[in-house]
Amino acid sequence: VQLVESGGGSVQPGGSLRLSCAGSGFTFSRYAMNWYRQGPGKERELVAGINSAGNSRNYADSVKGRFTISRDNAKNTVYLQMSSLKPEDTAVYYCNARRGSLAAWGQGTQVTVSS
Repeated sequence: VQLVESGGGSVQPGGSLRLSCAGSGFTFSRYAMNWYRQGPGKERELVAGINSAGNSRNYADSVKGRFTISRDNAKNTVYLQMSSLKPEDTAVYYCNARRGSLAAWGQGTQVTVSS
């Protein structure tokens, strides 16, 4: 099982980024997919999740209305579109695949929001 994130980088407050996470080595379409983040000195937190079919999503209150999670099962990829970014969104963002007790993590991608 492998999850590879991409799309992180540095952006000014108010800017946008789109993260991607490509999965391989498992049946992607059967797994719920999540994005977590861990900011400096903070615990890892759930940012957004999407079910296997892509028709149910959930978001942390702190990102509702600004972030959108989506997936393309044909491409084995999950996305996180982030808009109106704030300095407090600065973190390492991790992709997570989950099915029952099974879970896998990507290596993370850094997002830095700073002027």
